[in-house]
Amino acid sequence: MKYKAYKERLTKIADIGYSIALLGWDQETYMPEKGAGFRAQQIATLSGLVHENFTDKELGKILKKLDENPKKLNEKQRRNITHTLKDYKRQKKYTRDFVELLSRTTSECFQSWQKARKENNFKLYAPHLTKMIALKRKETDLLGYKKHPYDALVDQYEPGARVADLDVLFKDVREQLVGFVKKIAAAKQNDDKFMYLHYPKDKQWDFGIDLLKQMHYDFAAGRQDISAHPFTTSFNAKDVRVTTRISEDNLKSMIWSCIHEGGHGLYEQGLPDSEYGLPLGEAISLGIHESQSRLWENMVGRGLPYWKANMPLLQKYFPENLKNISAEQFYKASNIVTPSFIRTEADELTYHFHILIRYEIEKALMEGKLQVKDLPEYWNARYKEYLGIKVPNDAEGVLQDIHWSHGSIGYFPTYSLGSFYAAQFYATAKKEVKSLEGKIESGNMLPLLEWLREKIHKHGKYYSAEELCKKVTGEKLNFAHFMNYAKEKYSGIYNIK
Repeated sequence: MKYKAYKERLTKIADIGYSIALLGWDQETYMPEKGAGFRAQQIATLSGLVHENFTDKELGKILKKLDENPKKLNEKQRRNITHTLKDYKRQKKYTRDFVELLSRTTSECFQSWQKARKENNFKLYAPHLTKMIALKRKETDLLGYKKHPYDALVDQYEPGARVADLDVLFKDVREQLVGFVKKIAAAKQNDDKFMYLHYPKDKQWDFGIDLLKQMHYDFAAGRQDISAHPFTTSFNAKDVRVTTRISEDNLKSMIWSCIHEGGHGLYEQGLPDSEYGLPLGEAISLGIHESQSRLWENMVGRGLPYWKANMPLLQKYFPENLKNISAEQFYKASNIVTPSFIRTEADELTYHFHILIRYEIEKALMEGKLQVKDLPEYWNARYKEYLGIKVPNDAEGVLQDIHWSHGSIGYFPTYSLGSFYAAQFYATAKKEVKSLEGKIESGNMLPLLEWLREKIHKHGKYYSAEELCKKVTGEKLNFAHFMNYAKEKYSGIYNIK
């Protein structure tokens, strides 16, 4: 009976939480500009209710009783209680006033980010972001940490991850990836000019929908819309929504936004709906979540077999631009490695330099070594140092990401973790799914999706990220798999011996 009471309470909290998510989705897609003020108030009120319900003393008593009598629970129930108790103890550290203030600040910060990005003026955003960073510093004190304040924030997105571990990871990026990218830079570059011809928005949209359907994204349990920054949001496994971004003079932007967010969407649609509102009905971590989008976007969507399957359809949509372009030419153009300003449009190798820059900035902000007003200068200097490029303006520089306006400090490292998990998972899938790339070449994506459903999606939070990685691949996360993938793929594309 105690477990039933626990489940009923978590379901109620989930109902409110997903209502907030729906308001947030609308805010970023269809909400009229003048609705911003009341929307911030609405989200803040509901956020306060979630906090109030989740930190209720009666729930605490139920969790304590269940935790003290684990033999009365099956293994799935025990794991749900362990996860919820950890979250409960963490949420008890927040006051309702802090939760509501953070929610209001997030809504205000998001609106100022949109305006600043549109007007290419960081100064419009700086006061709100300054307030946000101050709140996130306060949050690290509320949560507590042993060695570094950033640990308290990154743990919310990638449980168990610490600065000490991430520093080692990014050291691998510097020591192994940088040298290989330099070899590519010295090689003859492939032609991708045809990617930047005029591609009408409506036709791009239709092609993107075709790609999502081919991946078996369930449109009876989801939809796609347009947003300034592509994202995926879920209200339950039967209602998972993705967005894309379309530029009529950049075909790449839409294609890989659709595939990337489609990968996220498939993960959410594959989670067990029998565990709605409970930890086992949620994704393990953002690193694992990102592994699903990166696997589809890069290992599949930027692979030659994929374009052997899809080039004929793309040529039907855009015959004038692409009638003389082969699948192999498109594949090579899809994998141009070159420094760029925009993270979301970066190639899959230099992408990790973008993440490195953001990781260093976030650490410095939390340490108090960097102030918000100095962000553009700091940002631009790092891009010059790591990517060798001069940032032309705020919109293409420090204003390009939505994350800080949402208060998502500690989120960015999960993108690199996701890419490295993806390479390791895909290497295993190729061993276990017979003729996997042959099936992809024929346009059959179902065997891969079924493998992912069985190995990853169906488990929810049953395993930790590290446990899951070991269960699926036989070893913990190993950067060598990503480097092996990168060398095999790009040595062929760029004729590097």
